[in-house]
Amino acid sequence: MKNMSEETKCACGSANVAIFPCVGAANVGQLSNRIAIELEKQGIGNLMCTAGIGARAPGLMKSAEASDRIIAINGCPVNCASKTLELAGFNVDRHIVISELGIKKSKEKDLKDQEVADTLGKVLEILQSE
Repeated sequence: MKNMSEETKCACGSANVAIFPCVGAANVGQLSNRIAIELEKQGIGNLMCTAGIGARAPGLMKSAEASDRIIAINGCPVNCASKTLELAGFNVDRHIVISELGIKKSKEKDLKDQEVADTLGKVLEILQSE
């Protein structure tokens, strides 16, 4: 797979980007985590712990506060990652909802490599369009 981090990094306008996935119990929640991991591998941002923000863990709160930009990757329209961040007082710069990218929410947890690759491509396009 081609590395698109250079193009996407420029679109973000900052090297200090925090990425918070929802990591929910449905396929789209698990997919949000896989996408966040791939974005971190490509140097687009730093994967952060959304549950730690909900718990108000001091170290995680400080890391989020130090971020120039926050991206929330939600699995579905319930928007748990975005809401967790907002309830903790953070402004989310970019909300992404996996189920709005053509993935139907289900209880299936085993993600297919092609589904991950296709979704990653769509998320990269969204980030580049900013």
